[in-house]
Amino acid sequence: MGEHRRAEAAVALGRWTEPEEVLARGRALRDAVPHDAHRRMALAADRPSVADFIEASNQGRLPDLAPLRVGRMLASPFSFFRGGAGLMAGDLAAGPRSGLDAQLCGDAHAANFGLYGTPEGRIVMDINDFDETLPGPWEWDLKRLATSLVLAGREGGVSERGCRDAASDAVRAYRGAARHLAELPFLESWSALGDESVLSKSKADDLLDEFSKAASKARKNTSAKVAAKWTRRDGEHWRFIEDPPVLTRIPDAEARAVVDALPSYVDTLRESRYNLIMRYGVSDVAFRVVGTGSVGLRNYLILLHGNGKEALVLQAKEARRSALAPFLDVPEAKHEGKRVVHGARLVQAETDILLGWTTIGGRHFIVRQFRNRKGGIDATTLKRDDLDDYGRFAGALLARAHSRSVDPRLLAGYCADGEGLDEAFTRYAVDYADRTTADHEELVAAVRSGRLPAHVG
Repeated sequence: MGEHRRAEAAVALGRWTEPEEVLARGRALRDAVPHDAHRRMALAADRPSVADFIEASNQGRLPDLAPLRVGRMLASPFSFFRGGAGLMAGDLAAGPRSGLDAQLCGDAHAANFGLYGTPEGRIVMDINDFDETLPGPWEWDLKRLATSLVLAGREGGVSERGCRDAASDAVRAYRGAARHLAELPFLESWSALGDESVLSKSKADDLLDEFSKAASKARKNTSAKVAAKWTRRDGEHWRFIEDPPVLTRIPDAEARAVVDALPSYVDTLRESRYNLIMRYGVSDVAFRVVGTGSVGLRNYLILLHGNGKEALVLQAKEARRSALAPFLDVPEAKHEGKRVVHGARLVQAETDILLGWTTIGGRHFIVRQFRNRKGGIDATTLKRDDLDDYGRFAGALLARAHSRSVDPRLLAGYCADGEGLDEAFTRYAVDYADRTTADHEELVAAVRSGRLPAHVG
């Protein structure tokens, strides 16, 4: 954690510190690593070829799903980017580091910001994927977000100027949110939510319609809806309806292993949640393919029934070593599911009340609600002005997420007077988007040559 830990330690030893003193520590880090240093795009000295990277990252995945993963990454440069967090992590590690570490999302691209429901019924937007979460340089998340906006915009037909503006606006909103959070009482900044109010604060009002539409859909996206669409009653039991290759049945022994792992999952919940989940009974277990980067990992849906016909669908998703771990000086996680849950609980203002972890067949898993009024805004469908707004919204949300693990005053100090930072990150984002496009072309060539089998689906 380097400079961040040393800077924080001086603040945390029981002595009240003037805000200006903390801001000055952030500015001092900028003297060592100026904003302009982030302009340069570096590539890892030992960067693998795309085919080698895909083959290495497929190790441990279900072999029959590897072609589907390649097929999904083949769809566009942005799709490739979504499945290539490990490739970019090596390149980021070859670049400069600000000296401030935060709990990273680890894969903060534009499609990993989503809507979900809080226990109180509010719909909020936040980072929603923590497979790669680890403590690391805050700028890695922001560079990945900015690059993803360029790629998403290009896929959606936005002009190059519009793509650059969206990336720049995300960085500017990150700086502005850090500055705003640095001025708030600690309790207030800690509990800030990603709701409609953030749209106004980040000057993303044009996105209100998109947010409202997505929120309306999210409110209907519940376990009850999943059960009505994907299950049927078979005698005395409810069963998932197969929909290969996305949703399939599994052998009885595998299903029993999933069910047998649930008690250890329940033990990871807080006591009040324990009493809640123990009221349900398991009806069925099925396998479901999810995402792009996660294709090939073990992922189960667990159908439970509660009060009468009440249905609850849980997801048990395999958790592997973070793709960032080889490039960060962090101890090996004793349980990768616990690592993911810890990161989510630290970064999100509101986490799923049924989020926990377990071990199935010697593999680590997270367990969460499969549909918790979840929704999203597809950045690849946004027009230029809306993509700008989405960038500002996501940038502000990312700053709020980071501020829970690093003092926002340190961030604000480093980012102050940051027009040069906006320009540097934007230049990086455009250059890395070009690199990703070249990587995607290399993937296309590997598929055409027969080196990598691909299945589109």
